[in-house]
Amino acid sequence: MSCGFCFATFLDLPGRAKLDYLPEAEGRDLIDALRGAGFGKINFAGGEPTLCSWLSDLIRYAKSIGFTTSIVTNGSGVSEQWLDGLDGCLDILALSIDSVDGAALLKIGRVVNGQAPMGAGDYRRIGDSVRRRGIRLKVNTVVNRYNLEEDFRPFIRSMQPERWKIFQALPIDGQNDERFDEFSVSDAEFERYVARNGSVADDGIRVVPENNELMTASYLMVDPLGRFFDNAQGRHTYSRPILEVGVAGALTDVEIRPDRFALRGGLYQ
Repeated sequence: MSCGFCFATFLDLPGRAKLDYLPEAEGRDLIDALRGAGFGKINFAGGEPTLCSWLSDLIRYAKSIGFTTSIVTNGSGVSEQWLDGLDGCLDILALSIDSVDGAALLKIGRVVNGQAPMGAGDYRRIGDSVRRRGIRLKVNTVVNRYNLEEDFRPFIRSMQPERWKIFQALPIDGQNDERFDEFSVSDAEFERYVARNGSVADDGIRVVPENNELMTASYLMVDPLGRFFDNAQGRHTYSRPILEVGVAGALTDVEIRPDRFALRGGLYQ
């Protein structure tokens, strides 16, 4: 898909690395390094992580060495066969769903080239498949200019995720700045969206809003080349390669705010 507000395009990576990422063996080594450093939860995201042909192998491996495993996906690659191939090793699946209005999805770019946008029924089928396998379901929504006025409550209630994360579209220099004005929403507009839709908490759904401030320097992220990176300065700042300098050494190269991590509800089981 080609969401216009995407802040993980990695178009700033050097040379041919724009189309590159760690091979499977180094991915396993990186997972080992993170686990050895005391990390307990790992989340595979993108772009779209299901485009990686060995993602299932990495998820199974991470689970085998003690990680709680999670994935964020747009759902386009999630089939019954793919879920079965995980062998019960995925703990949490978060679906990125910004709208169920086809016209809005086309404007956002949340559509696979040449295909119709996914609809409410498609997402509900995935949600049902996930729950049948004992995988915990989350929904992630990015509030932007094209879904700002949508009443998402009926759909979220029909999905019944245990956790709904509502993000304010986040500008990142070098990632989405060329088109961001088209998607930007103000803090006040974001808060109105949350206030209007947040009543689904009465149905037992945990609503977790994240404005731009809470999203900044509150995630510990690894880029496609195996480096930590942060967004503390409004752009991506990359560490030295983790497999070359170790987890502790690479962590000294990035800025993470534990207080913001806690404020956005990052600590949960």
